[in-house]
Amino acid sequence: MATAKDLVVKPIAPSDANRIVRALHYSGKVVNNSQVHLGVFLDGKCGGAMQFGPSLDKRKLQGLVAGTLWNEFIELNRLAFADWLPRNGESRCIGYAMRWLRKTYPWLKWVVSFADAAQCGDGTIYRASGFVLTGIKVNRSIMALEDGYRFAAPMVAARGSKGGARVKREVARRVSRTTITKGGYISDTGGASVAKYLQAGATYLPGFQLRYLYFLDPTARDRLTVPILPFSEIERRGAGMYMGKAKTCVGSADSGTPEPTGGGGANPTPTLHVEATHATTTTTT
Repeated sequence: MATAKDLVVKPIAPSDANRIVRALHYSGKVVNNSQVHLGVFLDGKCGGAMQFGPSLDKRKLQGLVAGTLWNEFIELNRLAFADWLPRNGESRCIGYAMRWLRKTYPWLKWVVSFADAAQCGDGTIYRASGFVLTGIKVNRSIMALEDGYRFAAPMVAARGSKGGARVKREVARRVSRTTITKGGYISDTGGASVAKYLQAGATYLPGFQLRYLYFLDPTARDRLTVPILPFSEIERRGAGMYMGKAKTCVGSADSGTPEPTGGGGANPTPTLHVEATHATTTTTT
């Protein structure tokens, strides 16, 4: 019987990673700015993928670790594994991915990722893989229309995002089926506010978004500007979720930022370029 030790992790083409994520990830979507794509193989068959790239709004996250340069952190955008992979394979593969990132891109200091406890889970895999919990926030990221279509609020609120433009068009099309005025209102303004989507009948899914960090450079932990939360805080705040089912009643929480989602292509894995080295100290909320 195969075990987690039999898994092999290696770079794969963006198109292959996108296909795997669309097939296996609960959202069915990829993040269009992913740059690093790692496949998970068992006996030569690919059964999973991990995608990394810049955060949707890096300015809100850069200040989580003081002195972080623009190119010194990356986000784990998507993590998708087939059910037939061995038990505990996820944490083993994440561990390998962290070592691979540290060796391949030595300027990276830390990795951020988000657990979607409004649709999927509260981050059990991250906790088992050495991530620390730094934020629990009532969901203000994932929205749903009356017909059930779900989309990410940051995507429609961001300016200049190709993925966001596609989502805006799709939302406007769906809303206009019911209310032509509201559909036109969304498509014609071109604004960056989420308010018009709420006015058109969209609602936030009940649940939470949890923010996790992994320190590729152990010294970066000393510069963390937000508290590390005990994992017990998840249950205390009623933010627990497993396989899309809430463990407790939804309560209230603060701090953290939403998980991005989107669709589209991705850049090739080798092109994680060294960028400008100007740092800011913006603190996320």
